[in-house]
Amino acid sequence: MKSAKNELLLLGFNREDFSSPKPEILIKELIDISTKENDIVLDFFLGSGTTCAVAHKMGRQYIGIEQMNYIQDITLQRMQKVINGEQGGISKAVSWKGGGEFIYLELAKWNEKAKKLIDECNNLSELERLLDELYEKYFLNYNVKFQEFKEKIIKENEFINLSLEKQKEIFYCMLDLNQMYVNKSEMQDSKFTISEEDIKLTNEFYKNSK
Repeated sequence: MKSAKNELLLLGFNREDFSSPKPEILIKELIDISTKENDIVLDFFLGSGTTCAVAHKMGRQYIGIEQMNYIQDITLQRMQKVINGEQGGISKAVSWKGGGEFIYLELAKWNEKAKKLIDECNNLSELERLLDELYEKYFLNYNVKFQEFKEKIIKENEFINLSLEKQKEIFYCMLDLNQMYVNKSEMQDSKFTISEEDIKLTNEFYKNSK
């Protein structure tokens, strides 16, 4: 781990920007063993981007998936440095000179938007005003008794006396966590306001002609 943090340091990041990076030489050995040039490397937990950085330098295709916010400040910047020809990690070992490209995509938010609206509430009155919008526009957990919650529970002293953070946690629990983002099968539904450009790009990614 020490050598991996040193690699991030040489790329211009702080040693503590990412808690558990992997050294590029380790990932290189794994990719060498299991793939050949132009194969696709999939990393479901992209983290600081070591796997994709190494795959890029080794002439592999790759897909990296991450849900943490640091991807903007660390991972994307690291991949841009790779394209620009940075000489850290395995660069010298594979005679890396830079080049290539990658595409960065974000999932279209849906219930994630609702979560943000809840986050932005400053008191119980604002949460209460948000209720109807949550019910009408977003996906709630199937076992939520909405009318009972709206007309009774939210008005009870037991709920009123909770801290704002606890009240928000209860609101979060009302959301269907399987609907935080827009499903591909529903992206053409007008209520999600997905642009034609994004629909086209999504279909191209999945090699879908429709």
